[in-house]
Amino acid sequence: MKTQRAARAMRFKGMIHKEWLQILRDPSSIAIAFLMPVVLLFLFGYGVSLDARSIPIGFVIDQPDSNSASFRASFDHSGFFAPRSFGSIQEAQQALAERRIDGIIWLRSNFSSSLLSGEDAPIAVRVNAVDANQARITQGYIQGAWLAWMNQYAARHGRDLPMPIALEQRVWFNAALISRHYLVPGLVAIIMTLTGSLLTAMVVAREWERGTMEALMVTPLNMQEMLIGKLIPYFLLGMGGMLFTVALAVWQFEVPFRGSFLALLGASALFMLVALALGLLISIVSKNQFVAGQIAIIVTFLPAFILSGFIFDIHSMPQAIQVVTLAVPARYLVSILQSLFLAGDVWPVYWANMGAMAILLVMLTVVVRKKAYKRLD
Repeated sequence: MKTQRAARAMRFKGMIHKEWLQILRDPSSIAIAFLMPVVLLFLFGYGVSLDARSIPIGFVIDQPDSNSASFRASFDHSGFFAPRSFGSIQEAQQALAERRIDGIIWLRSNFSSSLLSGEDAPIAVRVNAVDANQARITQGYIQGAWLAWMNQYAARHGRDLPMPIALEQRVWFNAALISRHYLVPGLVAIIMTLTGSLLTAMVVAREWERGTMEALMVTPLNMQEMLIGKLIPYFLLGMGGMLFTVALAVWQFEVPFRGSFLALLGASALFMLVALALGLLISIVSKNQFVAGQIAIIVTFLPAFILSGFIFDIHSMPQAIQVVTLAVPARYLVSILQSLFLAGDVWPVYWANMGAMAILLVMLTVVVRKKAYKRLD
C-alpha cells in the first residue's frame, strides 16, 4: 500500500513538474498572468474614468450685476465645471449644437430683481442629451450648484429658503466619489477570469493539438490525477497574479482596502477554482487551442465584463438579464471585492456570494467529471 501511494505521489509530482516546464517555456502564460494585469490596471486606472470633471458649460447673462457674478463665480471655483461666457443665447445654442459645450445656463434680465423680491429667479438650463448619462450628471451637478448658491445667498441676506425638507447628505464607502476606487476592485475579478479560464481552456486542447495526449493516455495516471496535476500550476499562477494586481491597486492607485486579507484570499481561491473548472470544461469539449480560446473569451470574459456589475449596475438591467447574471461567476467576486476594498468585512454579502460560487463550482465539477474520460475518441 505504501509503495502504491509513493508511486502515485511520484506520478502526480511528475505531472505538476511537466506543467510548470510547459508554462515556463510558453511566455504567453506569464504575460497573461502578470503583464496583462499591469496593462489593464493602467488602462482603467488612468485612462477610463466615470467621473464628471471640468464639464464645459456655457453662461449667458442678460444683465450682469453682483448677484449674477456671484453665481457665476460659484461655477468658476468648482472642479466639476469649465464655464465659458457667451454674449447671447443664440451663440450659446450654436456652441451646444457643435458639441463645444455640454450645457447652457441662462440668467435672464430680471434675475436679480426676482431674487430681491423673494420670487424664484429666472434661470434656464439646457443640456445636451445625446449622451443621456452625461446629461443626467450635468443636470444634477447644476441643480446642486444652484441649491448651494441659493443657501449661501439666503444666509447672507438673513432669509430662509422655502424648503419643506432639510436635505443632509452623507456619502458612504467612497466619500471622494472617485470612480477608480469602484473600477479597480472589479477589475481584479476580470483579470482572474482571464487568467483562470483563458489559460486552462487550452490545457487539454494543447495536448490534442500537439499529439501528446496519446502519450499521457498510456501513463499510469488516471484522468483525475492528470487534470488536477495540470490545474495546480495554473491555480498558483492565477493566485500570484491576483496578489500582484491587488498590490498594484493599493500601492500604485491608492485604492483603500478596508477588509480582511484572509477573506480576500478565500474568495479569490474559490473563484479561481470556479474559473479553472470552467476553462477545463471548455478545453475538454474543444480539441483546438484557437477554438478553445475564442470560446473562453465569449463564455467567460465578455459576460464577466458586461454582466458582473464591474461597470454596469445589475439592478438597472432588465429582469431577464438579471436572471442571466446569476450564472456569471465574476458577479459574485466583484460584489465581494467591492465590499472588501471600500466597505470592509460585510459578512452577509461575503457569505452569500461565497455560497453562490460554491454551488457553481460543484455543478461545474460534476460536468467536468462526466465529460473527462481516458479515451482517445
